[in-house]
Amino acid sequence: MSVRGIRGAITVDVNEEQTILQATVELLNGIVTANNIVPEEICSVFITVTGDLDDTFPARAIRQMGGWELVPLMCALEVPVKGSLEKCIRLMLHVNTDKTQKEIEHVYLGRAQALRPDLTKA
Repeated sequence: MSVRGIRGAITVDVNEEQTILQATVELLNGIVTANNIVPEEICSVFITVTGDLDDTFPARAIRQMGGWELVPLMCALEVPVKGSLEKCIRLMLHVNTDKTQKEIEHVYLGRAQALRPDLTKA
């Protein structure tokens, strides 16, 4: 078994608490489903948001999900590069898995698909 990183990102239209929390859950559920993982297999989750999303901590959404209470979570601000994608939530899950890096499915939703079109499924 190895530790692998699984990436994902999603965008929201507005800087509102419920919108941010719902998008975070949608993204995390997409990653979990695509990779067939359970919280017990997750070492940690690193969460970043762009500076225009400051209405809540996305980690709150994950902490409220059943089975995720003990998973270490960390929120941070994304590097504010001029012209970069706005209103974006990014996740990096560190997971114990038997999958190879090639077998890992990264999940990019909404306008975040533009970040990694090479990894976005049609």
